[in-house]
Amino acid sequence: MKASDLSNIVEIHGDAIYSFCYFLTKDKSSTDDLYQDTFLKALELCHKIDPEKNPKSFIISIAIGLWKNKCRKLARQQKIMTNFEANDDVIDCYTANNETPEEIVLNNELSSMVQAAVASLDTKLKLPLYMYYTVDMPIEDIAKALKIPKGTVKSRLFKARKSIKNILEVYKNEAT
Repeated sequence: MKASDLSNIVEIHGDAIYSFCYFLTKDKSSTDDLYQDTFLKALELCHKIDPEKNPKSFIISIAIGLWKNKCRKLARQQKIMTNFEANDDVIDCYTANNETPEEIVLNNELSSMVQAAVASLDTKLKLPLYMYYTVDMPIEDIAKALKIPKGTVKSRLFKARKSIKNILEVYKNEAT
């Protein structure tokens, strides 16, 4: 792939990669830095990017590697573990299908519960879950990006879904 072809990838997958960077950093400034660093690194490695073999997963794996390196560096500098808290912003559930105020409140509450359940997961479970459901990456691409076997991705997705289900059942039992 040529460096000039990278602009096509930015146009096609830029938004998904940016949202993934935001998921990792939880901060607009850090997201912008990671996004820029990711594409600078992709520009350096453009000769390794095969447009036929899903360049989005290759670039997301670059973003993950850069993010992990930055986290390790910060952990060494601060001598503490980095806390990966989920974004507490409530997803806007207003839709065009004329929901009643009660339905909107219930949807917002459910969304908050799901976000809290996902936030409570370990990063090893959160990353594949986010990549699969939000970035719409297939299991094979997630495995390549995280440099783990496909079976491990499947088991982490299963464990994440099971944990979220258990947490939501606890919420449901507390509400009744």
